[in-house]
Amino acid sequence: MKKLNVLIWVLLLVFTNLFAQQEKGIIGTTNWLNNWTDFQPNKQYHREPTQIISGNITSDTKLFKRDTYLLMGSVFVTNQANLYIEPGTVILGDYDSKASLTISRGSKIIAEGTETDPIIFSSNRSVKKAGDWGGVIVLGDAPLNRFGNGSVANFHTQLSPENYVNTNYGGNNTEDSSGVLKYVRIEYSGKRIKGAGYFNGLLLAGIGSKTVLDNIMVSYSAGDAFEIWGGDITLNQAVSYRASINDFKFNHGTQCMLNNSLAIRSPYISSSDGSRCLKVLSYDRKEDVDFSKKSTLVVAKNITVLNDSESLKEDIENGLIKEGVFIGENAFLDMNKSVISGFNPAVILDDRISINQSNLEKVKFTDMYFNNCNGNIFVLNNGNNDDLENWYGNSAFFNVYSKSENIETFIDIENKRRPDYRLRINKIIAINKPDVDE
Repeated sequence: MKKLNVLIWVLLLVFTNLFAQQEKGIIGTTNWLNNWTDFQPNKQYHREPTQIISGNITSDTKLFKRDTYLLMGSVFVTNQANLYIEPGTVILGDYDSKASLTISRGSKIIAEGTETDPIIFSSNRSVKKAGDWGGVIVLGDAPLNRFGNGSVANFHTQLSPENYVNTNYGGNNTEDSSGVLKYVRIEYSGKRIKGAGYFNGLLLAGIGSKTVLDNIMVSYSAGDAFEIWGGDITLNQAVSYRASINDFKFNHGTQCMLNNSLAIRSPYISSSDGSRCLKVLSYDRKEDVDFSKKSTLVVAKNITVLNDSESLKEDIENGLIKEGVFIGENAFLDMNKSVISGFNPAVILDDRISINQSNLEKVKFTDMYFNNCNGNIFVLNNGNNDDLENWYGNSAFFNVYSKSENIETFIDIENKRRPDYRLRINKIIAINKPDVDE
């Protein structure tokens, strides 16, 4: 009887431990990446275009799976029109004309793919590379924290005068709807524009809370994968894969719930001027900000951010790996039940942030799993992080720290076609306190 009781307690302990581990990082009873994602888009063949999309779309329009569409130049959906895209539809961005699709304020995109039939935006080149075409821009009527509203006119070369109004975003409607993006892939975007930097895979500017944003994958973007300016959004099961700059960038008073999402970085692709999985800012310049409005607030739950390095130590020594998360001055981040694995270090705070209780309460890391990082949380240009490690290492935050290799940490990271980035069951050895001597 005594042996039976001991066995029961051991089984309960193992079950509880497994459950706790499964709670961190991306979660799901099955691998929700299956079917709709593609981690090898260069091996996909798309039919030759049968339809051309150019100019302005000014009335309700539907794109069909039976056709393949070529997006040419700067295409705007305007005049409160709705653009409907059928599941399985393929839209190819034209390389030569720097193609992009902009959903103007007041209009909507209804791109509702399915798990087995996602909607695909990709490049029209036979040999595809990051930055082949522009990307997708969605503009809404929700608030920003800056004086006045914003414009994306600088992304569009040779913009006709009548289209300047279609580049504006921002307003007062937090519940604004710009439509639906669900089971959508955006590949090889991020075209470089002279004097304006790079397009993003998906730019959401002034987007309201009634916009549906679920199961979106941006892969091989030469710019940021997801960039969010202002607005009030919930982003579920988003995937950024091998972006050249940032995976998720937030700015200008964004209010965002980021749930069950994934960012996979490559040290051999990242930009030399700093590429992060999460970059959380409230502004670029203080003089542009109306401080009576909300600062950027990102609540990130069940996020996995991973540096997919074959030799982490060597890549760090060669300067190829930077921090995973960057938080700017007057920005709020609440990150919970998430995994940060393989960075140098895990987190950097802007050096304009004074280390005091008031500021540290703006940046929360709770129930986290910091794995295989060369240091955990630092202030920019300051090598002494004892105060930060003592704060975030407090047992009340339930953060754990580990030095496990990626192959030991995640269920099936080596499966090129259908990887599984959920935490591997019962293979994690963690400690409750960080190594302050790193």
